[in-house]
Amino acid sequence: MANLKEIRNRISSIGSTMKITSAMKMVSAAKLKKASDAIVQMRPYSNKLTELLQNLSATLDSDDGGVYTEEREVKKVLIVAITSNRGLCGGFNSAVVKEVIQLAKTKYAGKDVSIFSIGKKGNDLLSKEFDIFQFESELFDHLTFENTAPFAQILMDEFEKGSYDQIDLVYNRFKNAATQIMTTEQFLPIVSSDEVSDNNTDYIFEPNKAEIVQGLIPKSLKMQLFKALRDSYAAEHGARMTAMHKATDNATELRDDLLLAYNKARQAAITNEILEIVGGAEALNN
Repeated sequence: MANLKEIRNRISSIGSTMKITSAMKMVSAAKLKKASDAIVQMRPYSNKLTELLQNLSATLDSDDGGVYTEEREVKKVLIVAITSNRGLCGGFNSAVVKEVIQLAKTKYAGKDVSIFSIGKKGNDLLSKEFDIFQFESELFDHLTFENTAPFAQILMDEFEKGSYDQIDLVYNRFKNAATQIMTTEQFLPIVSSDEVSDNNTDYIFEPNKAEIVQGLIPKSLKMQLFKALRDSYAAEHGARMTAMHKATDNATELRDDLLLAYNKARQAAITNEILEIVGGAEALNN
């Protein structure tokens, strides 16, 4: 058994760790509230915009839909991997990396796969196995639509030039603080809705359907990327809050076990001292 000094040092060390994990949990909880409110409020608008665009695209001729709806033979693929800049969030980042590797080995086996990496943690791992088309780490510092739009435009330009035949988004979708859903979305070309809407809404277009759709497409794509980033940002704080909560609980349990061991060792030491004193007194009396 370790001596009393070693146990005391370990208890002190664990106490310091608990303060750190508890503080990180509180910080993530505060940021999670703001991030989750933002994504929950944004989803209805983004989903409706995407649904409207898909329904309209399905009724357009290929020429009217523009280059962003063009289906090409898939030879070159760009995967946008959205991770975080910081760790200590459980399996949040590793889940995205595993999903990207799985896509490359199965769905895109034999294809030329490149990565647009958003977040330092994902880039550190994916750069070892894939060609990195571009790396961005400062986007989460000021996550706004204005800052996100230029990166969506880069993806649209690369697809339009024919540099890539398909672009996918891979990220963690926020469900609640304890649950993140791994999501893979096709960004380009735009997926047309094959299902006819139940309400069969009859739209009146001014000036005409083709111009409206071509104006909506860039806005919808920029909104899709912004929504994915906000989803990932909220999911990151949820994962970190949960991970730090578990770490604090584990540290508390370990500290309690060490306190019990410390008290037992101290009691044993006191008992031994008493026995030595009694034994010495008996020896003097004899």
